[in-house]
Amino acid sequence: MIARAGAGPLRRLVVLRHAKSAWPDGVPDHERPLAPRGRRDAPAAGRALVEADCLPDLALCSTAVRARQTWELASAQWGTPPPVRQDPRLYAADAIDLLGVVHEVSPEVETLLLIGHNPGLEDLVLELAGDGLDDTLDEVRTKFPTSAIAVLAWHGTSWQALAPGTALLTGVIVARGKKDR
Repeated sequence: MIARAGAGPLRRLVVLRHAKSAWPDGVPDHERPLAPRGRRDAPAAGRALVEADCLPDLALCSTAVRARQTWELASAQWGTPPPVRQDPRLYAADAIDLLGVVHEVSPEVETLLLIGHNPGLEDLVLELAGDGLDDTLDEVRTKFPTSAIAVLAWHGTSWQALAPGTALLTGVIVARGKKDR
């Protein structure tokens, strides 16, 4: 069941899967950088967050190179980026571990951006969403590709109150940058 208005302020969890990464020979997974497409798509993700009026108060970012580069390129699209915390627990985390990290966020944060990896992010979105607008849940179930953004909204007095099935999936965006000619 989705928490109703009056149960606390409106909070948003914005989930961003890192942009497309490269697969250079001999480079450990954690150190893989963005591919050229990822370097185009990450700024598009930042612009999409502006257009959707989903700029965060705080960002939590995986320590993987591709996630950090996604953050840098996306947040460069904003006037003043919010604070970011790079958290090694977000790398290769499952939905339960990701939710545990979210539960630690200060109640002063109303919009939180989480930048990480699949399958954990997709599983987290599907676990938290009690319902979705239009066909957003089907979109996420079908595919949550690189540079995908999911916006979950819920009412709560703290992030610790966010639980499975309590959020509404209000939007899904797959950010794509334009190819150079």
